[in-house]
Amino acid sequence: MLSSFGRAFLTPDLRGKLLFTLGIMALFRLGSHVPAPGIDYQLVQKCQSLGSGSNSLLGLTNMFSGGALLQLSIFALGIMPYITASIIVQLLTVVIPHFERLKQEGAAGQAKMTQYTRYLTIGLAVLQSTTLISFARNPSQLFGGTPMQCPTVMHDDSLWSVSLLVLTLTAATGLIMWLGELITEKGVGNGMSLLIFTSIAAGFPASLWAIKDRGWDKFVLVLLLGLAILTVVVFVEQCTRRIPVQYAKRMVGRRMYGGTSTYIPLKMNMANVIPIIFASSILMLPMMVAQFQTPNDGTRPPAWVEWVSRHLQMSTDPIYVAIYVTLIIFFTFFYTSITFDPDDVADSMKRYGGFVPGVRAGRPTAQYLRYVLNRITVPGALYLGILSLIPLFALDRLGSIGDFPFGGASLLIVVGVGLQTVKQIESKLQQHEYEGFLR
Repeated sequence: MLSSFGRAFLTPDLRGKLLFTLGIMALFRLGSHVPAPGIDYQLVQKCQSLGSGSNSLLGLTNMFSGGALLQLSIFALGIMPYITASIIVQLLTVVIPHFERLKQEGAAGQAKMTQYTRYLTIGLAVLQSTTLISFARNPSQLFGGTPMQCPTVMHDDSLWSVSLLVLTLTAATGLIMWLGELITEKGVGNGMSLLIFTSIAAGFPASLWAIKDRGWDKFVLVLLLGLAILTVVVFVEQCTRRIPVQYAKRMVGRRMYGGTSTYIPLKMNMANVIPIIFASSILMLPMMVAQFQTPNDGTRPPAWVEWVSRHLQMSTDPIYVAIYVTLIIFFTFFYTSITFDPDDVADSMKRYGGFVPGVRAGRPTAQYLRYVLNRITVPGALYLGILSLIPLFALDRLGSIGDFPFGGASLLIVVGVGLQTVKQIESKLQQHEYEGFLR
């Protein structure tokens, strides 16, 4: 990987793309530290010292924003509105025929779906910024502590100030979306994925430093454990079941086509990090409702609120662990069935004269693909469940989930984006070498 980056910097055009990408990533991190208008930054820092942001209700969103959410900066929403909009549009392709037709139209249909995703991103940014402002008015629900210890962090909660804050956060989300598309167009790698990578990787040094403060023995143990987990994640993410496909020879005019062999790559973890995000988001909803129903006058909350706070809070509670893993396994199968349809693949192979050796074309091929897909999805779902539980059990040893960066969604995203970016750099290097040879 390091040799690929070194060779890329020695190539003039790739060096320009890499520097452009690094510049956009630095600009994105700079915006994560600019306070939003009307927010008292000193009070925000005081409220953060009262509780642990990593254990807060919006810990997942804060991770994807690189800590900007709990700092209430202009980039507080981060890339989450775009991620949510992309997932919603992708799910709509299954239930709405119009979106399914757009998906089959190729580049033109994909451009139209991208436009819908942008519109939906802005709408979700308005909704999420309004929710964030409600937390800013009562920061104790966001940071912890009591309303007396952590009062409102807004200088003014008038309609004009709230509207300005909503407009700023929404415009910043649009700017992040534009920066990500600039990286995709003029830089190296997928822009949105690299911005998420930047947000998550920015929290690693602080997490490791917090572990070092608890003792060098824990720091060395966490590093060794992190390297072991990283090795396993890279190995599993590279695991692919290759299904051979043979294309029959056919005569078109005076030319002979076909007769080639290829394969269908089926990854063990085709759903990537989506099941963990879905499961965490669903389990976050009861806690959010219960937190709003908790009285601030010190009286005892309702019985269902106590049960939710006891069993559905992010912890090693057996009920929470069982529900969490079950949701991850369910969403792994659900999302895999959406992203890979064996019937469509079998029909496409049959249309172009392709077949799996030893399997008849058509429905038998679809049944065979579905059988193989289910067999590799089972260990993939269990792998995601185990990986997502690592930060929960690290909570008992380290005292804070955010202090253990080697697990869950964060490590999956960092490894996945890193491997994808390195592969794209290597492909560009090979293309450059071929062009130089032809010249």
